[in-house]
Amino acid sequence: MLARLLHISRPVLWVNTVGSGFVGMWLAGELWSWDFLPVLLWLTLPFNLLIYGTNDIFDRETDAANPRKGSLEGARIRPGEVRTIWLAVLLLNAPFAAYFVLSLPPAATLWMAAYALVFLGYSVPPVRFKARPYLDSLSNAAYALPLVFVPLALGKEPVWLAALGLMSWSVAKHAFDAVQDIREDRRAGISTTPVRLGVRGTVVWSGVWWALACVLFAAVSPPVALLNAAGAGALLLALWREPHPTTGHRLYPYSIAFPYVAGTAAGMLLVGALSLGVYP
Repeated sequence: MLARLLHISRPVLWVNTVGSGFVGMWLAGELWSWDFLPVLLWLTLPFNLLIYGTNDIFDRETDAANPRKGSLEGARIRPGEVRTIWLAVLLLNAPFAAYFVLSLPPAATLWMAAYALVFLGYSVPPVRFKARPYLDSLSNAAYALPLVFVPLALGKEPVWLAALGLMSWSVAKHAFDAVQDIREDRRAGISTTPVRLGVRGTVVWSGVWWALACVLFAAVSPPVALLNAAGAGALLLALWREPHPTTGHRLYPYSIAFPYVAGTAAGMLLVGALSLGVYP
């Protein structure tokens, strides 16, 4: 059962929560803080199961016809698993929620609650941002919220330019990744940003948001901005040249690698600056 829950939580994508949490801690000026440990643990299996388990429950019908599901890119949920997944989401997240309410500053817990509610709203009707063009992409700005609530949990002020930059970056990446599902979403009657804009329209949409992200990152770390510009530019150019959902699927492994590369570079620069005493 644990192996199944791990599969559903998509460990290959944990970098989006765990990585952002570490960057949030380092931006707060801490190489390591034991106060961060409970937040870190929450950002692993519990929160990723909340995101992806909920998503898979409400996408069962479309996922059954999606050839990329049933792999590292996402599970196919059987009807008999729905109750178990909901129970696991509740049992894994409720103790952390209680602990955070009792021990962390109210501002941090409010941002954490917003973090969870946006991702639930992405999948759960009647809100279901996933099926609302533009809101599906914009709601993924929530991936940046660890850069807000982790510093607040440590009693520090967030670096807002970095948080806003990651919000823009996440909006762009969601739309770019959803290109590969255009055909399946269209058949299922789901209107997403790529379904509405088409492939090249999505390249423009993602390009604008990634460009904004690079401008915001440049105000914090020019090397990180340049690396992001190079990675985003390469992905966008490849999709523009071959504007098909199959190209999006072929590029998806590189898109998965993108946050690992960019996040590692940002983290190494922050850790180096903290170790040398030149940050904050």
